[in-house]
Amino acid sequence: MAMPPRIEPAPDQESVWDYPRPPRIEDSDHHVQVIFDGVLIADTRRAKRVLETSSPPVYYIPTDDVKMEYLQPTARTTICEWKGQARYYTLRHGHRSAENAVWSYPRPTPSFGPVKDYLAFYPSRVDACLVDGEAVRPQPGDFYGGWITANIVGPFKGDPGTEGW
Repeated sequence: MAMPPRIEPAPDQESVWDYPRPPRIEDSDHHVQVIFDGVLIADTRRAKRVLETSSPPVYYIPTDDVKMEYLQPTARTTICEWKGQARYYTLRHGHRSAENAVWSYPRPTPSFGPVKDYLAFYPSRVDACLVDGEAVRPQPGDFYGGWITANIVGPFKGDPGTEGW
């Protein structure tokens, strides 16, 4: 399947096609927040961004900046060829829950050691994820957890027609 044409980024934008493979991890001082059921679940300026070709950034938030009492471990695990084995959590508050809405790498590969004790949230499974006050758009598809902001351009893996990438 042919890839849709790359969107040329404006000077204040990033193209996911300029991100590396294997992925790169970088510190972020952006104000990152996650809201679920009206509760501010995560709030940090110490996030890490993982950048990988064709996907919007995934923000990893230190557990110290997450209200862990709303997370319950699940039996779900997956393997990432770069980061290692992920474990998942369900978010619960009041009568609402979002199953497997959060993931982490408790024993990441050596090159991704910086994300140990950090959590990532699927923007599609919470009420809102914010970067510097901007509500993010979830990366399309159930598998991906990228955070799309106005300064990120694609096309993105997960968009319709990208199944064969």
